[in-house]
Amino acid sequence: MRNLKSVVAALLLICASPSFAQDNGDGLDDLFTALATAEGADAEKIAAKISSEWSQSGSPAMDVLLSRGGEAMEAGEYRVAVEHLSALIDHAPEFPEAYHLRATAYFNQRRLGLALDDLRVVLALNPRHFGALSGLGVILEEIERPEQALQAWREVARLFPAHPEAERAIARLERLVEGSAL
Repeated sequence: MRNLKSVVAALLLICASPSFAQDNGDGLDDLFTALATAEGADAEKIAAKISSEWSQSGSPAMDVLLSRGGEAMEAGEYRVAVEHLSALIDHAPEFPEAYHLRATAYFNQRRLGLALDDLRVVLALNPRHFGALSGLGVILEEIERPEQALQAWREVARLFPAHPEAERAIARLERLVEGSAL
């Protein structure tokens, strides 16, 4: 539990830093600008384009490992997914999407500390990763950290206002946080 607390603390420091969610040199500024005002299917298309860009490692061999990890995830073979994604991370430690997918595999294995640690790396490498932020929000809510979960979901909504889960999560967490303050 102590390690989990230190990971959560590190994630919150990342989210609170002044440079959080600013351009990280990924060349996606125009897509993020469009995403900020898009709605419905248009927002989903833009988000999918951003996610597609994030999933390109620049190496065909690394892309194969990412693909195999994703296929194992879809088949519910989370242990196999972790193996493929860990191999990818060993070869491409600066590739955020590998950590993001592995965090998802860890989450599905209920290994929340490991999932949080991978999300920390994703957000350190790519502070605008709304998928990692929403995963962070889900985990923080699950481990009964509603204030921090609310912070993560608000950041998701700032980056991707039409995110299909953000509005409900924020409303639910605001009720929970405001109710606990009374």
